[in-house]
Order: sequence, then structure tokens, then C-alpha cells
Amino acid sequence: MKRILVCEDEDVIRDFVVINLRRAGYEVIDVNCGEDALAVFDREKGDFDIALLDIMMPGIDGFSVCKELRKKSATLGIIMLSAKTQEMDKVSGLMLGADDYITKPFSPSELTARIDAVYRRVSMSFVQQEQSSLIKSGPFVLNTKSRTVTKNDELIELTQVEYQILEYFFKNQNTAMDRHSILSHIWGDKYPGDDKIVDVNIRRIRMKIEDEPSHPRYIATIWGFGYKWCDDSTEDRSGIGSVMI
Repeated sequence: MKRILVCEDEDVIRDFVVINLRRAGYEVIDVNCGEDALAVFDREKGDFDIALLDIMMPGIDGFSVCKELRKKSATLGIIMLSAKTQEMDKVSGLMLGADDYITKPFSPSELTARIDAVYRRVSMSFVQQEQSSLIKSGPFVLNTKSRTVTKNDELIELTQVEYQILEYFFKNQNTAMDRHSILSHIWGDKYPGDDKIVDVNIRRIRMKIEDEPSHPRYIATIWGFGYKWCDDSTEDRSGIGSVMI
């Protein structure tokens, strides 16, 4: 059963979300505050596929809950929910480890489409391949069976979205990839959001893997196009910017 934790302080919105998610086949546990969300997550021993978190709540807000849940689980799908439309809210949530962002008001179809997309990515993390496959690039080793990445034998803590982006890069080393192709590969062709989510996740990954995130060595920006993974042997860096986006 697909399990989701819904944290929304407005009763009408929470009831609307719960009804539609149950119709879509999800097992839903709902709470009305951040404190209860963290308590339920611990009580259930983290047995959730997705957490849907409202940002503006009394007490512990959604950003704080997101940060704490991400500390507890790298594989949990986290979606932020808010009436705000400011770009900074989206960036803040994604930088704290959220996988997606839904702005109120939203339709039942948009809600289920976004959650289904995140669920598909989360469920991929539990699909084990028959044989271990290692992809190496400079000091990095990506293991497609354990879905982990190490740098100089040190494990890098990644969310599933971050891992999937790195896997896509590792399988296309030294190849310039536009934002749309990254968005489609990771979030799906029917993802209703914009490609800003790609930039935010790239920024977050750089903070974890680069020695100097503001002057990235491995994930280079191709101005006006997208990004390129550069291994240590890369010599041709024409058209590549070194400033972090």
C-alpha cells in the first residue's frame, strides 16, 4: 500500500486532499500541525512513501518539518504545499530537501499527478538490480544497486532525486544536457512544473560534491542551455560557465 503523511492545518483543505488521495489508492495518515507530523513519523518508524507538508502553519512550520524529515530519511518523497507563489518559497523548500512544490489552489488531477510522479521516483529506490553495477568518474563511484555515491570513498548523503540526477550525469559524462531533458528524465514528460526545480537541485548537489560550490569543477553550467558532467580527463570546457546557478 502506498502510504502518505499529510500535514495541513486548514481542515477543509486537509479533508479535500485526504479524500482525493484515498480515491487514488493511497493510505493516508493526516495531522494538522508540524509537531504531530514529526511525532507520527517517529511512531510509524518512518513507514511512509511521501509526506505532503503545508508551509504556513502555527508552531513548527513546513520548512522545519521538511528539514527534520529529510534528516530522518533520504528516500522519503517530500512535497511542499502553500498558498504562496513567491519564487523564494519554492527555492527554500527544495534546498531543504523537498522533491516538489504545489501551489494552492490546485485541482484533484494536479494533486494526484504530482504525488504519483514523486511516488514513482521513490519506489525506484527499492528496485534492486540482479548485479551490482559501479560507474566511476574521477574520485566518485556510483553504485546502481545500492543507489549510493561516494567521493574518495566517503559516502555522500543524497535524496533520491539528487541520486537520480547524478546517475543521469554519470551515464552521460562529458555530454551537454539541456534542462528540459533533465526535467523529463527525472520528473517525467508530464511534469506540470517548470525547469527551475532542475537548477535548485543542481545547486543543492554542488553543495554536497564540489570542493568549491561557487566554482564547480564537476557539474558545469552550459550558458543558455543546461549542464554537463565533467570528469577529471575533460579538457574541452568551451562554452562552460563556472559560476554556480
